[in-house]
Amino acid sequence: MLHLSSQYRSCPVATSPAAPGLSPVAGPWWRLTGRALVLVALGSLAACQQAAKQEDGAANTTATEKRAAAVPPQGDTATSGLAKKPGWWKETIVYQLYPRSFQDSNGDGVGDLRGIIRRLDYLKRLGVGTVWLNPIYASPNDDNGYDISDYRQIQPEFGTMQDFDELLRGMHARGLKLVMDLVVNHSSDEHPWFKAARSSRTSPYRDYYYWWPAEKGTPPARYSTFDVKKNAWQYDSLTKSYYLHYFSKKQPDLNWNNPKLRQEVYSLMRFWADKGIDGFRMDAFQFVAKDPSFPPMPGLTEQNYANAYNHGPHLHDYLHEINREVLSKYNLMAVAEGAGRNPQEAMLFVDPARQELDMTYHFEGVGVGSGSDTYKLTELKQVFTKWDKAFAQKGWQAIDLGNHDQPRMVSKFGDDRPAFRAASAKLLNTFLLTMRGTPYCYNGDELGMTNSTFKGIADYRDVAARNGYALVQQQRGDLPAFMHGLARFGRDNSRTPFQWDATAQAGFTTGTPWLAVNPNYTTINAAAQENDSSSVLHHFRRATAVRQRHKVLTYGQYELLDATNPHIYAYTRTLDGERALVVLNFSSAPRSWAVPAGLTPSGQPWLNNYPTLAAGPVLALQPWQAVVLPLN
Repeated sequence: MLHLSSQYRSCPVATSPAAPGLSPVAGPWWRLTGRALVLVALGSLAACQQAAKQEDGAANTTATEKRAAAVPPQGDTATSGLAKKPGWWKETIVYQLYPRSFQDSNGDGVGDLRGIIRRLDYLKRLGVGTVWLNPIYASPNDDNGYDISDYRQIQPEFGTMQDFDELLRGMHARGLKLVMDLVVNHSSDEHPWFKAARSSRTSPYRDYYYWWPAEKGTPPARYSTFDVKKNAWQYDSLTKSYYLHYFSKKQPDLNWNNPKLRQEVYSLMRFWADKGIDGFRMDAFQFVAKDPSFPPMPGLTEQNYANAYNHGPHLHDYLHEINREVLSKYNLMAVAEGAGRNPQEAMLFVDPARQELDMTYHFEGVGVGSGSDTYKLTELKQVFTKWDKAFAQKGWQAIDLGNHDQPRMVSKFGDDRPAFRAASAKLLNTFLLTMRGTPYCYNGDELGMTNSTFKGIADYRDVAARNGYALVQQQRGDLPAFMHGLARFGRDNSRTPFQWDATAQAGFTTGTPWLAVNPNYTTINAAAQENDSSSVLHHFRRATAVRQRHKVLTYGQYELLDATNPHIYAYTRTLDGERALVVLNFSSAPRSWAVPAGLTPSGQPWLNNYPTLAAGPVLALQPWQAVVLPLN
């Protein structure tokens, strides 16, 4: 789902209350946060290049892609996790995969699990180590799966639990790990818990959600990012009460003050962990802690509600409890979306001594330039440098420039005009894969996919876009300005189907896609790039191989150079006796950059997105040129 600044069951306990049909209980609108601006991700360069030569074109499904996902790891007939060393999540590269838009296998226009199974060898050849799947649970799809009606079932249009088990076996057979979304700030209003909760004020499930009796008057103001009226309280006539929903009215918030609800969550987490998954990305978890008395929050607006909701009472008690009850019993990676409003708060989530989570995923980086047609490179440098400094000695962070709630990174941070798209996409991927932290690469960015060309509101499918449009229309606001912002920042930009080849519907489906394919698929697609050694795709593979070969790019000290330069982002990485210089020309014009005294490049670049580099004491950089140079 999209969530502001910032998006499970096991064995039932017999003593839990049961409702009919339920198992007992166990013991600015376009989201400038991960979700409102707004988890988690290995050979030599020669090996990468050789694999690229052997890779089949994406235009046709190969025999390898058609085969069943695979034989389980030797000696293992069940879907089980890979052997993982402690802290494995620091050295992985995460590939975020949006299932609805990745590959359709049955022609219904919706991507599915069997489609992903067909593409597992493609994922393996990228050089990533972990795949984060957006939600695949049963859902009415009010918010593309972030409204869950059954945490233990697969959404039928995605496939079956047997398909999931086959997918997980196939991933593990290829050395790929799987991280799943944990969406427990809210459920769907069609979840059996909520259906029982709204049936009566005395329902044993009533306290699984937040209610405000109508006889107490109008509930205290709370802002909702997805609601047409921006009101987080929805009246329920059956019990004459209002229920709370920070997002859509079909996404009622779960009451984490209730220990029975928390045990339900831990049970469903164990259900998936026992299947062998490798981690959880905890959606909108910074919002789960709420004061049930709902004290006044005057002045809530679209600009400040994310901070107001963040870090509520008992949040870290809940996180420590999750660690004790579930995470500590499995070798799982856990990352919280939007953890902390600043580096100091974020550290509370991931300080190893606190025994909570492994990694923080903040939104300040993707927030740079949001709401504007331009951004300042100096601000981007300042943000990433600030966060790196905060985690230099302990804790760990994610590095990202895009996700399913953001525009395409090349359209926001690069230059998506044909002359510069490929070079700028390579530069941005170079940045992600040379910073300290775990890189999160969003599907399609390895091709340099761009924002699409939606003609009107009818072309959009996102609930946030449609409700935002309705609100502006009702208020007689500036619709052209709204549509301009939507074209640049709308979430559907990153959700258009994956561009596999130049055939109809980009090879994504044989039917009508749920969201229109970007018209530029005829020139920007995996098959064409497979046959071009200078493509964005080949550069991405080279970059993942370089990162895995040189641990300095994972663990090395980061030092920013030339902080005030408005066009060049340069920094060094240092680990023991190895040192590297990264120079990135964030500009559509040639630039010269003087190498600081004391830094002496040694040998050929580890990475270069152009065929040549005019080396020397002054680097002559081409538009959007990105180079990684070893240093003496």
